[in-house]
Amino acid sequence: MTIFKHNGSAVVAMVGKNCFAIASDRRLGVQLQTIATDFQRISKIHDKLYIGLSGLATDSQTLYQRLVFRHKLYQLREELDMKPETFASLVSAMQYEKRFGPYFCQPVIAGLGDDDKPFICTMDAIGAKELAKDFVVAGTASESLYGACESMFKPDMEAEELFETISQALLSSVDRDCLSGWGGHVYVVTPTEVKERILKGRMD
Repeated sequence: MTIFKHNGSAVVAMVGKNCFAIASDRRLGVQLQTIATDFQRISKIHDKLYIGLSGLATDSQTLYQRLVFRHKLYQLREELDMKPETFASLVSAMQYEKRFGPYFCQPVIAGLGDDDKPFICTMDAIGAKELAKDFVVAGTASESLYGACESMFKPDMEAEELFETISQALLSSVDRDCLSGWGGHVYVVTPTEVKERILKGRMD
């Protein structure tokens, strides 16, 4: 079992019409033993930018704290919020900096950029970015997430349909992975509001 699978995780981000959704499972385990069922993998950077960190839970928390610190410095210096593209470059640079002893995390970044254009991307442990126009996935359930998202995704979905699609994709995927699950956590972000919902899934 690799270090990335030690705690188990499932994170997915999906693009809609001038909106995006980012979702994760809620299980924190140590290999096959479940430790917590309300673990927070998705974190807010600012109102229109979110990051989901899959992989080793301790490294996820450390990396998130460092990213918040760097973003606050940027806000003080530039007097504006970071664009999603800029933030993705920052995360990538921070991970590559530590390439000889990396943070064992796969970040999923989702945000609304200029003209409320959705931006999503993911990267590996040393910061190699993977940009997408439809969806990105990460974590131990990533293989089944790819399959579910490929079959369910369609372009230009409105916020409610996007929520339904990402929720069904997440719940059906974590059922096929024994290291993630215990419900889900979904954020749907539009230019005017953020909706946060907790999903109930199979509790085993």
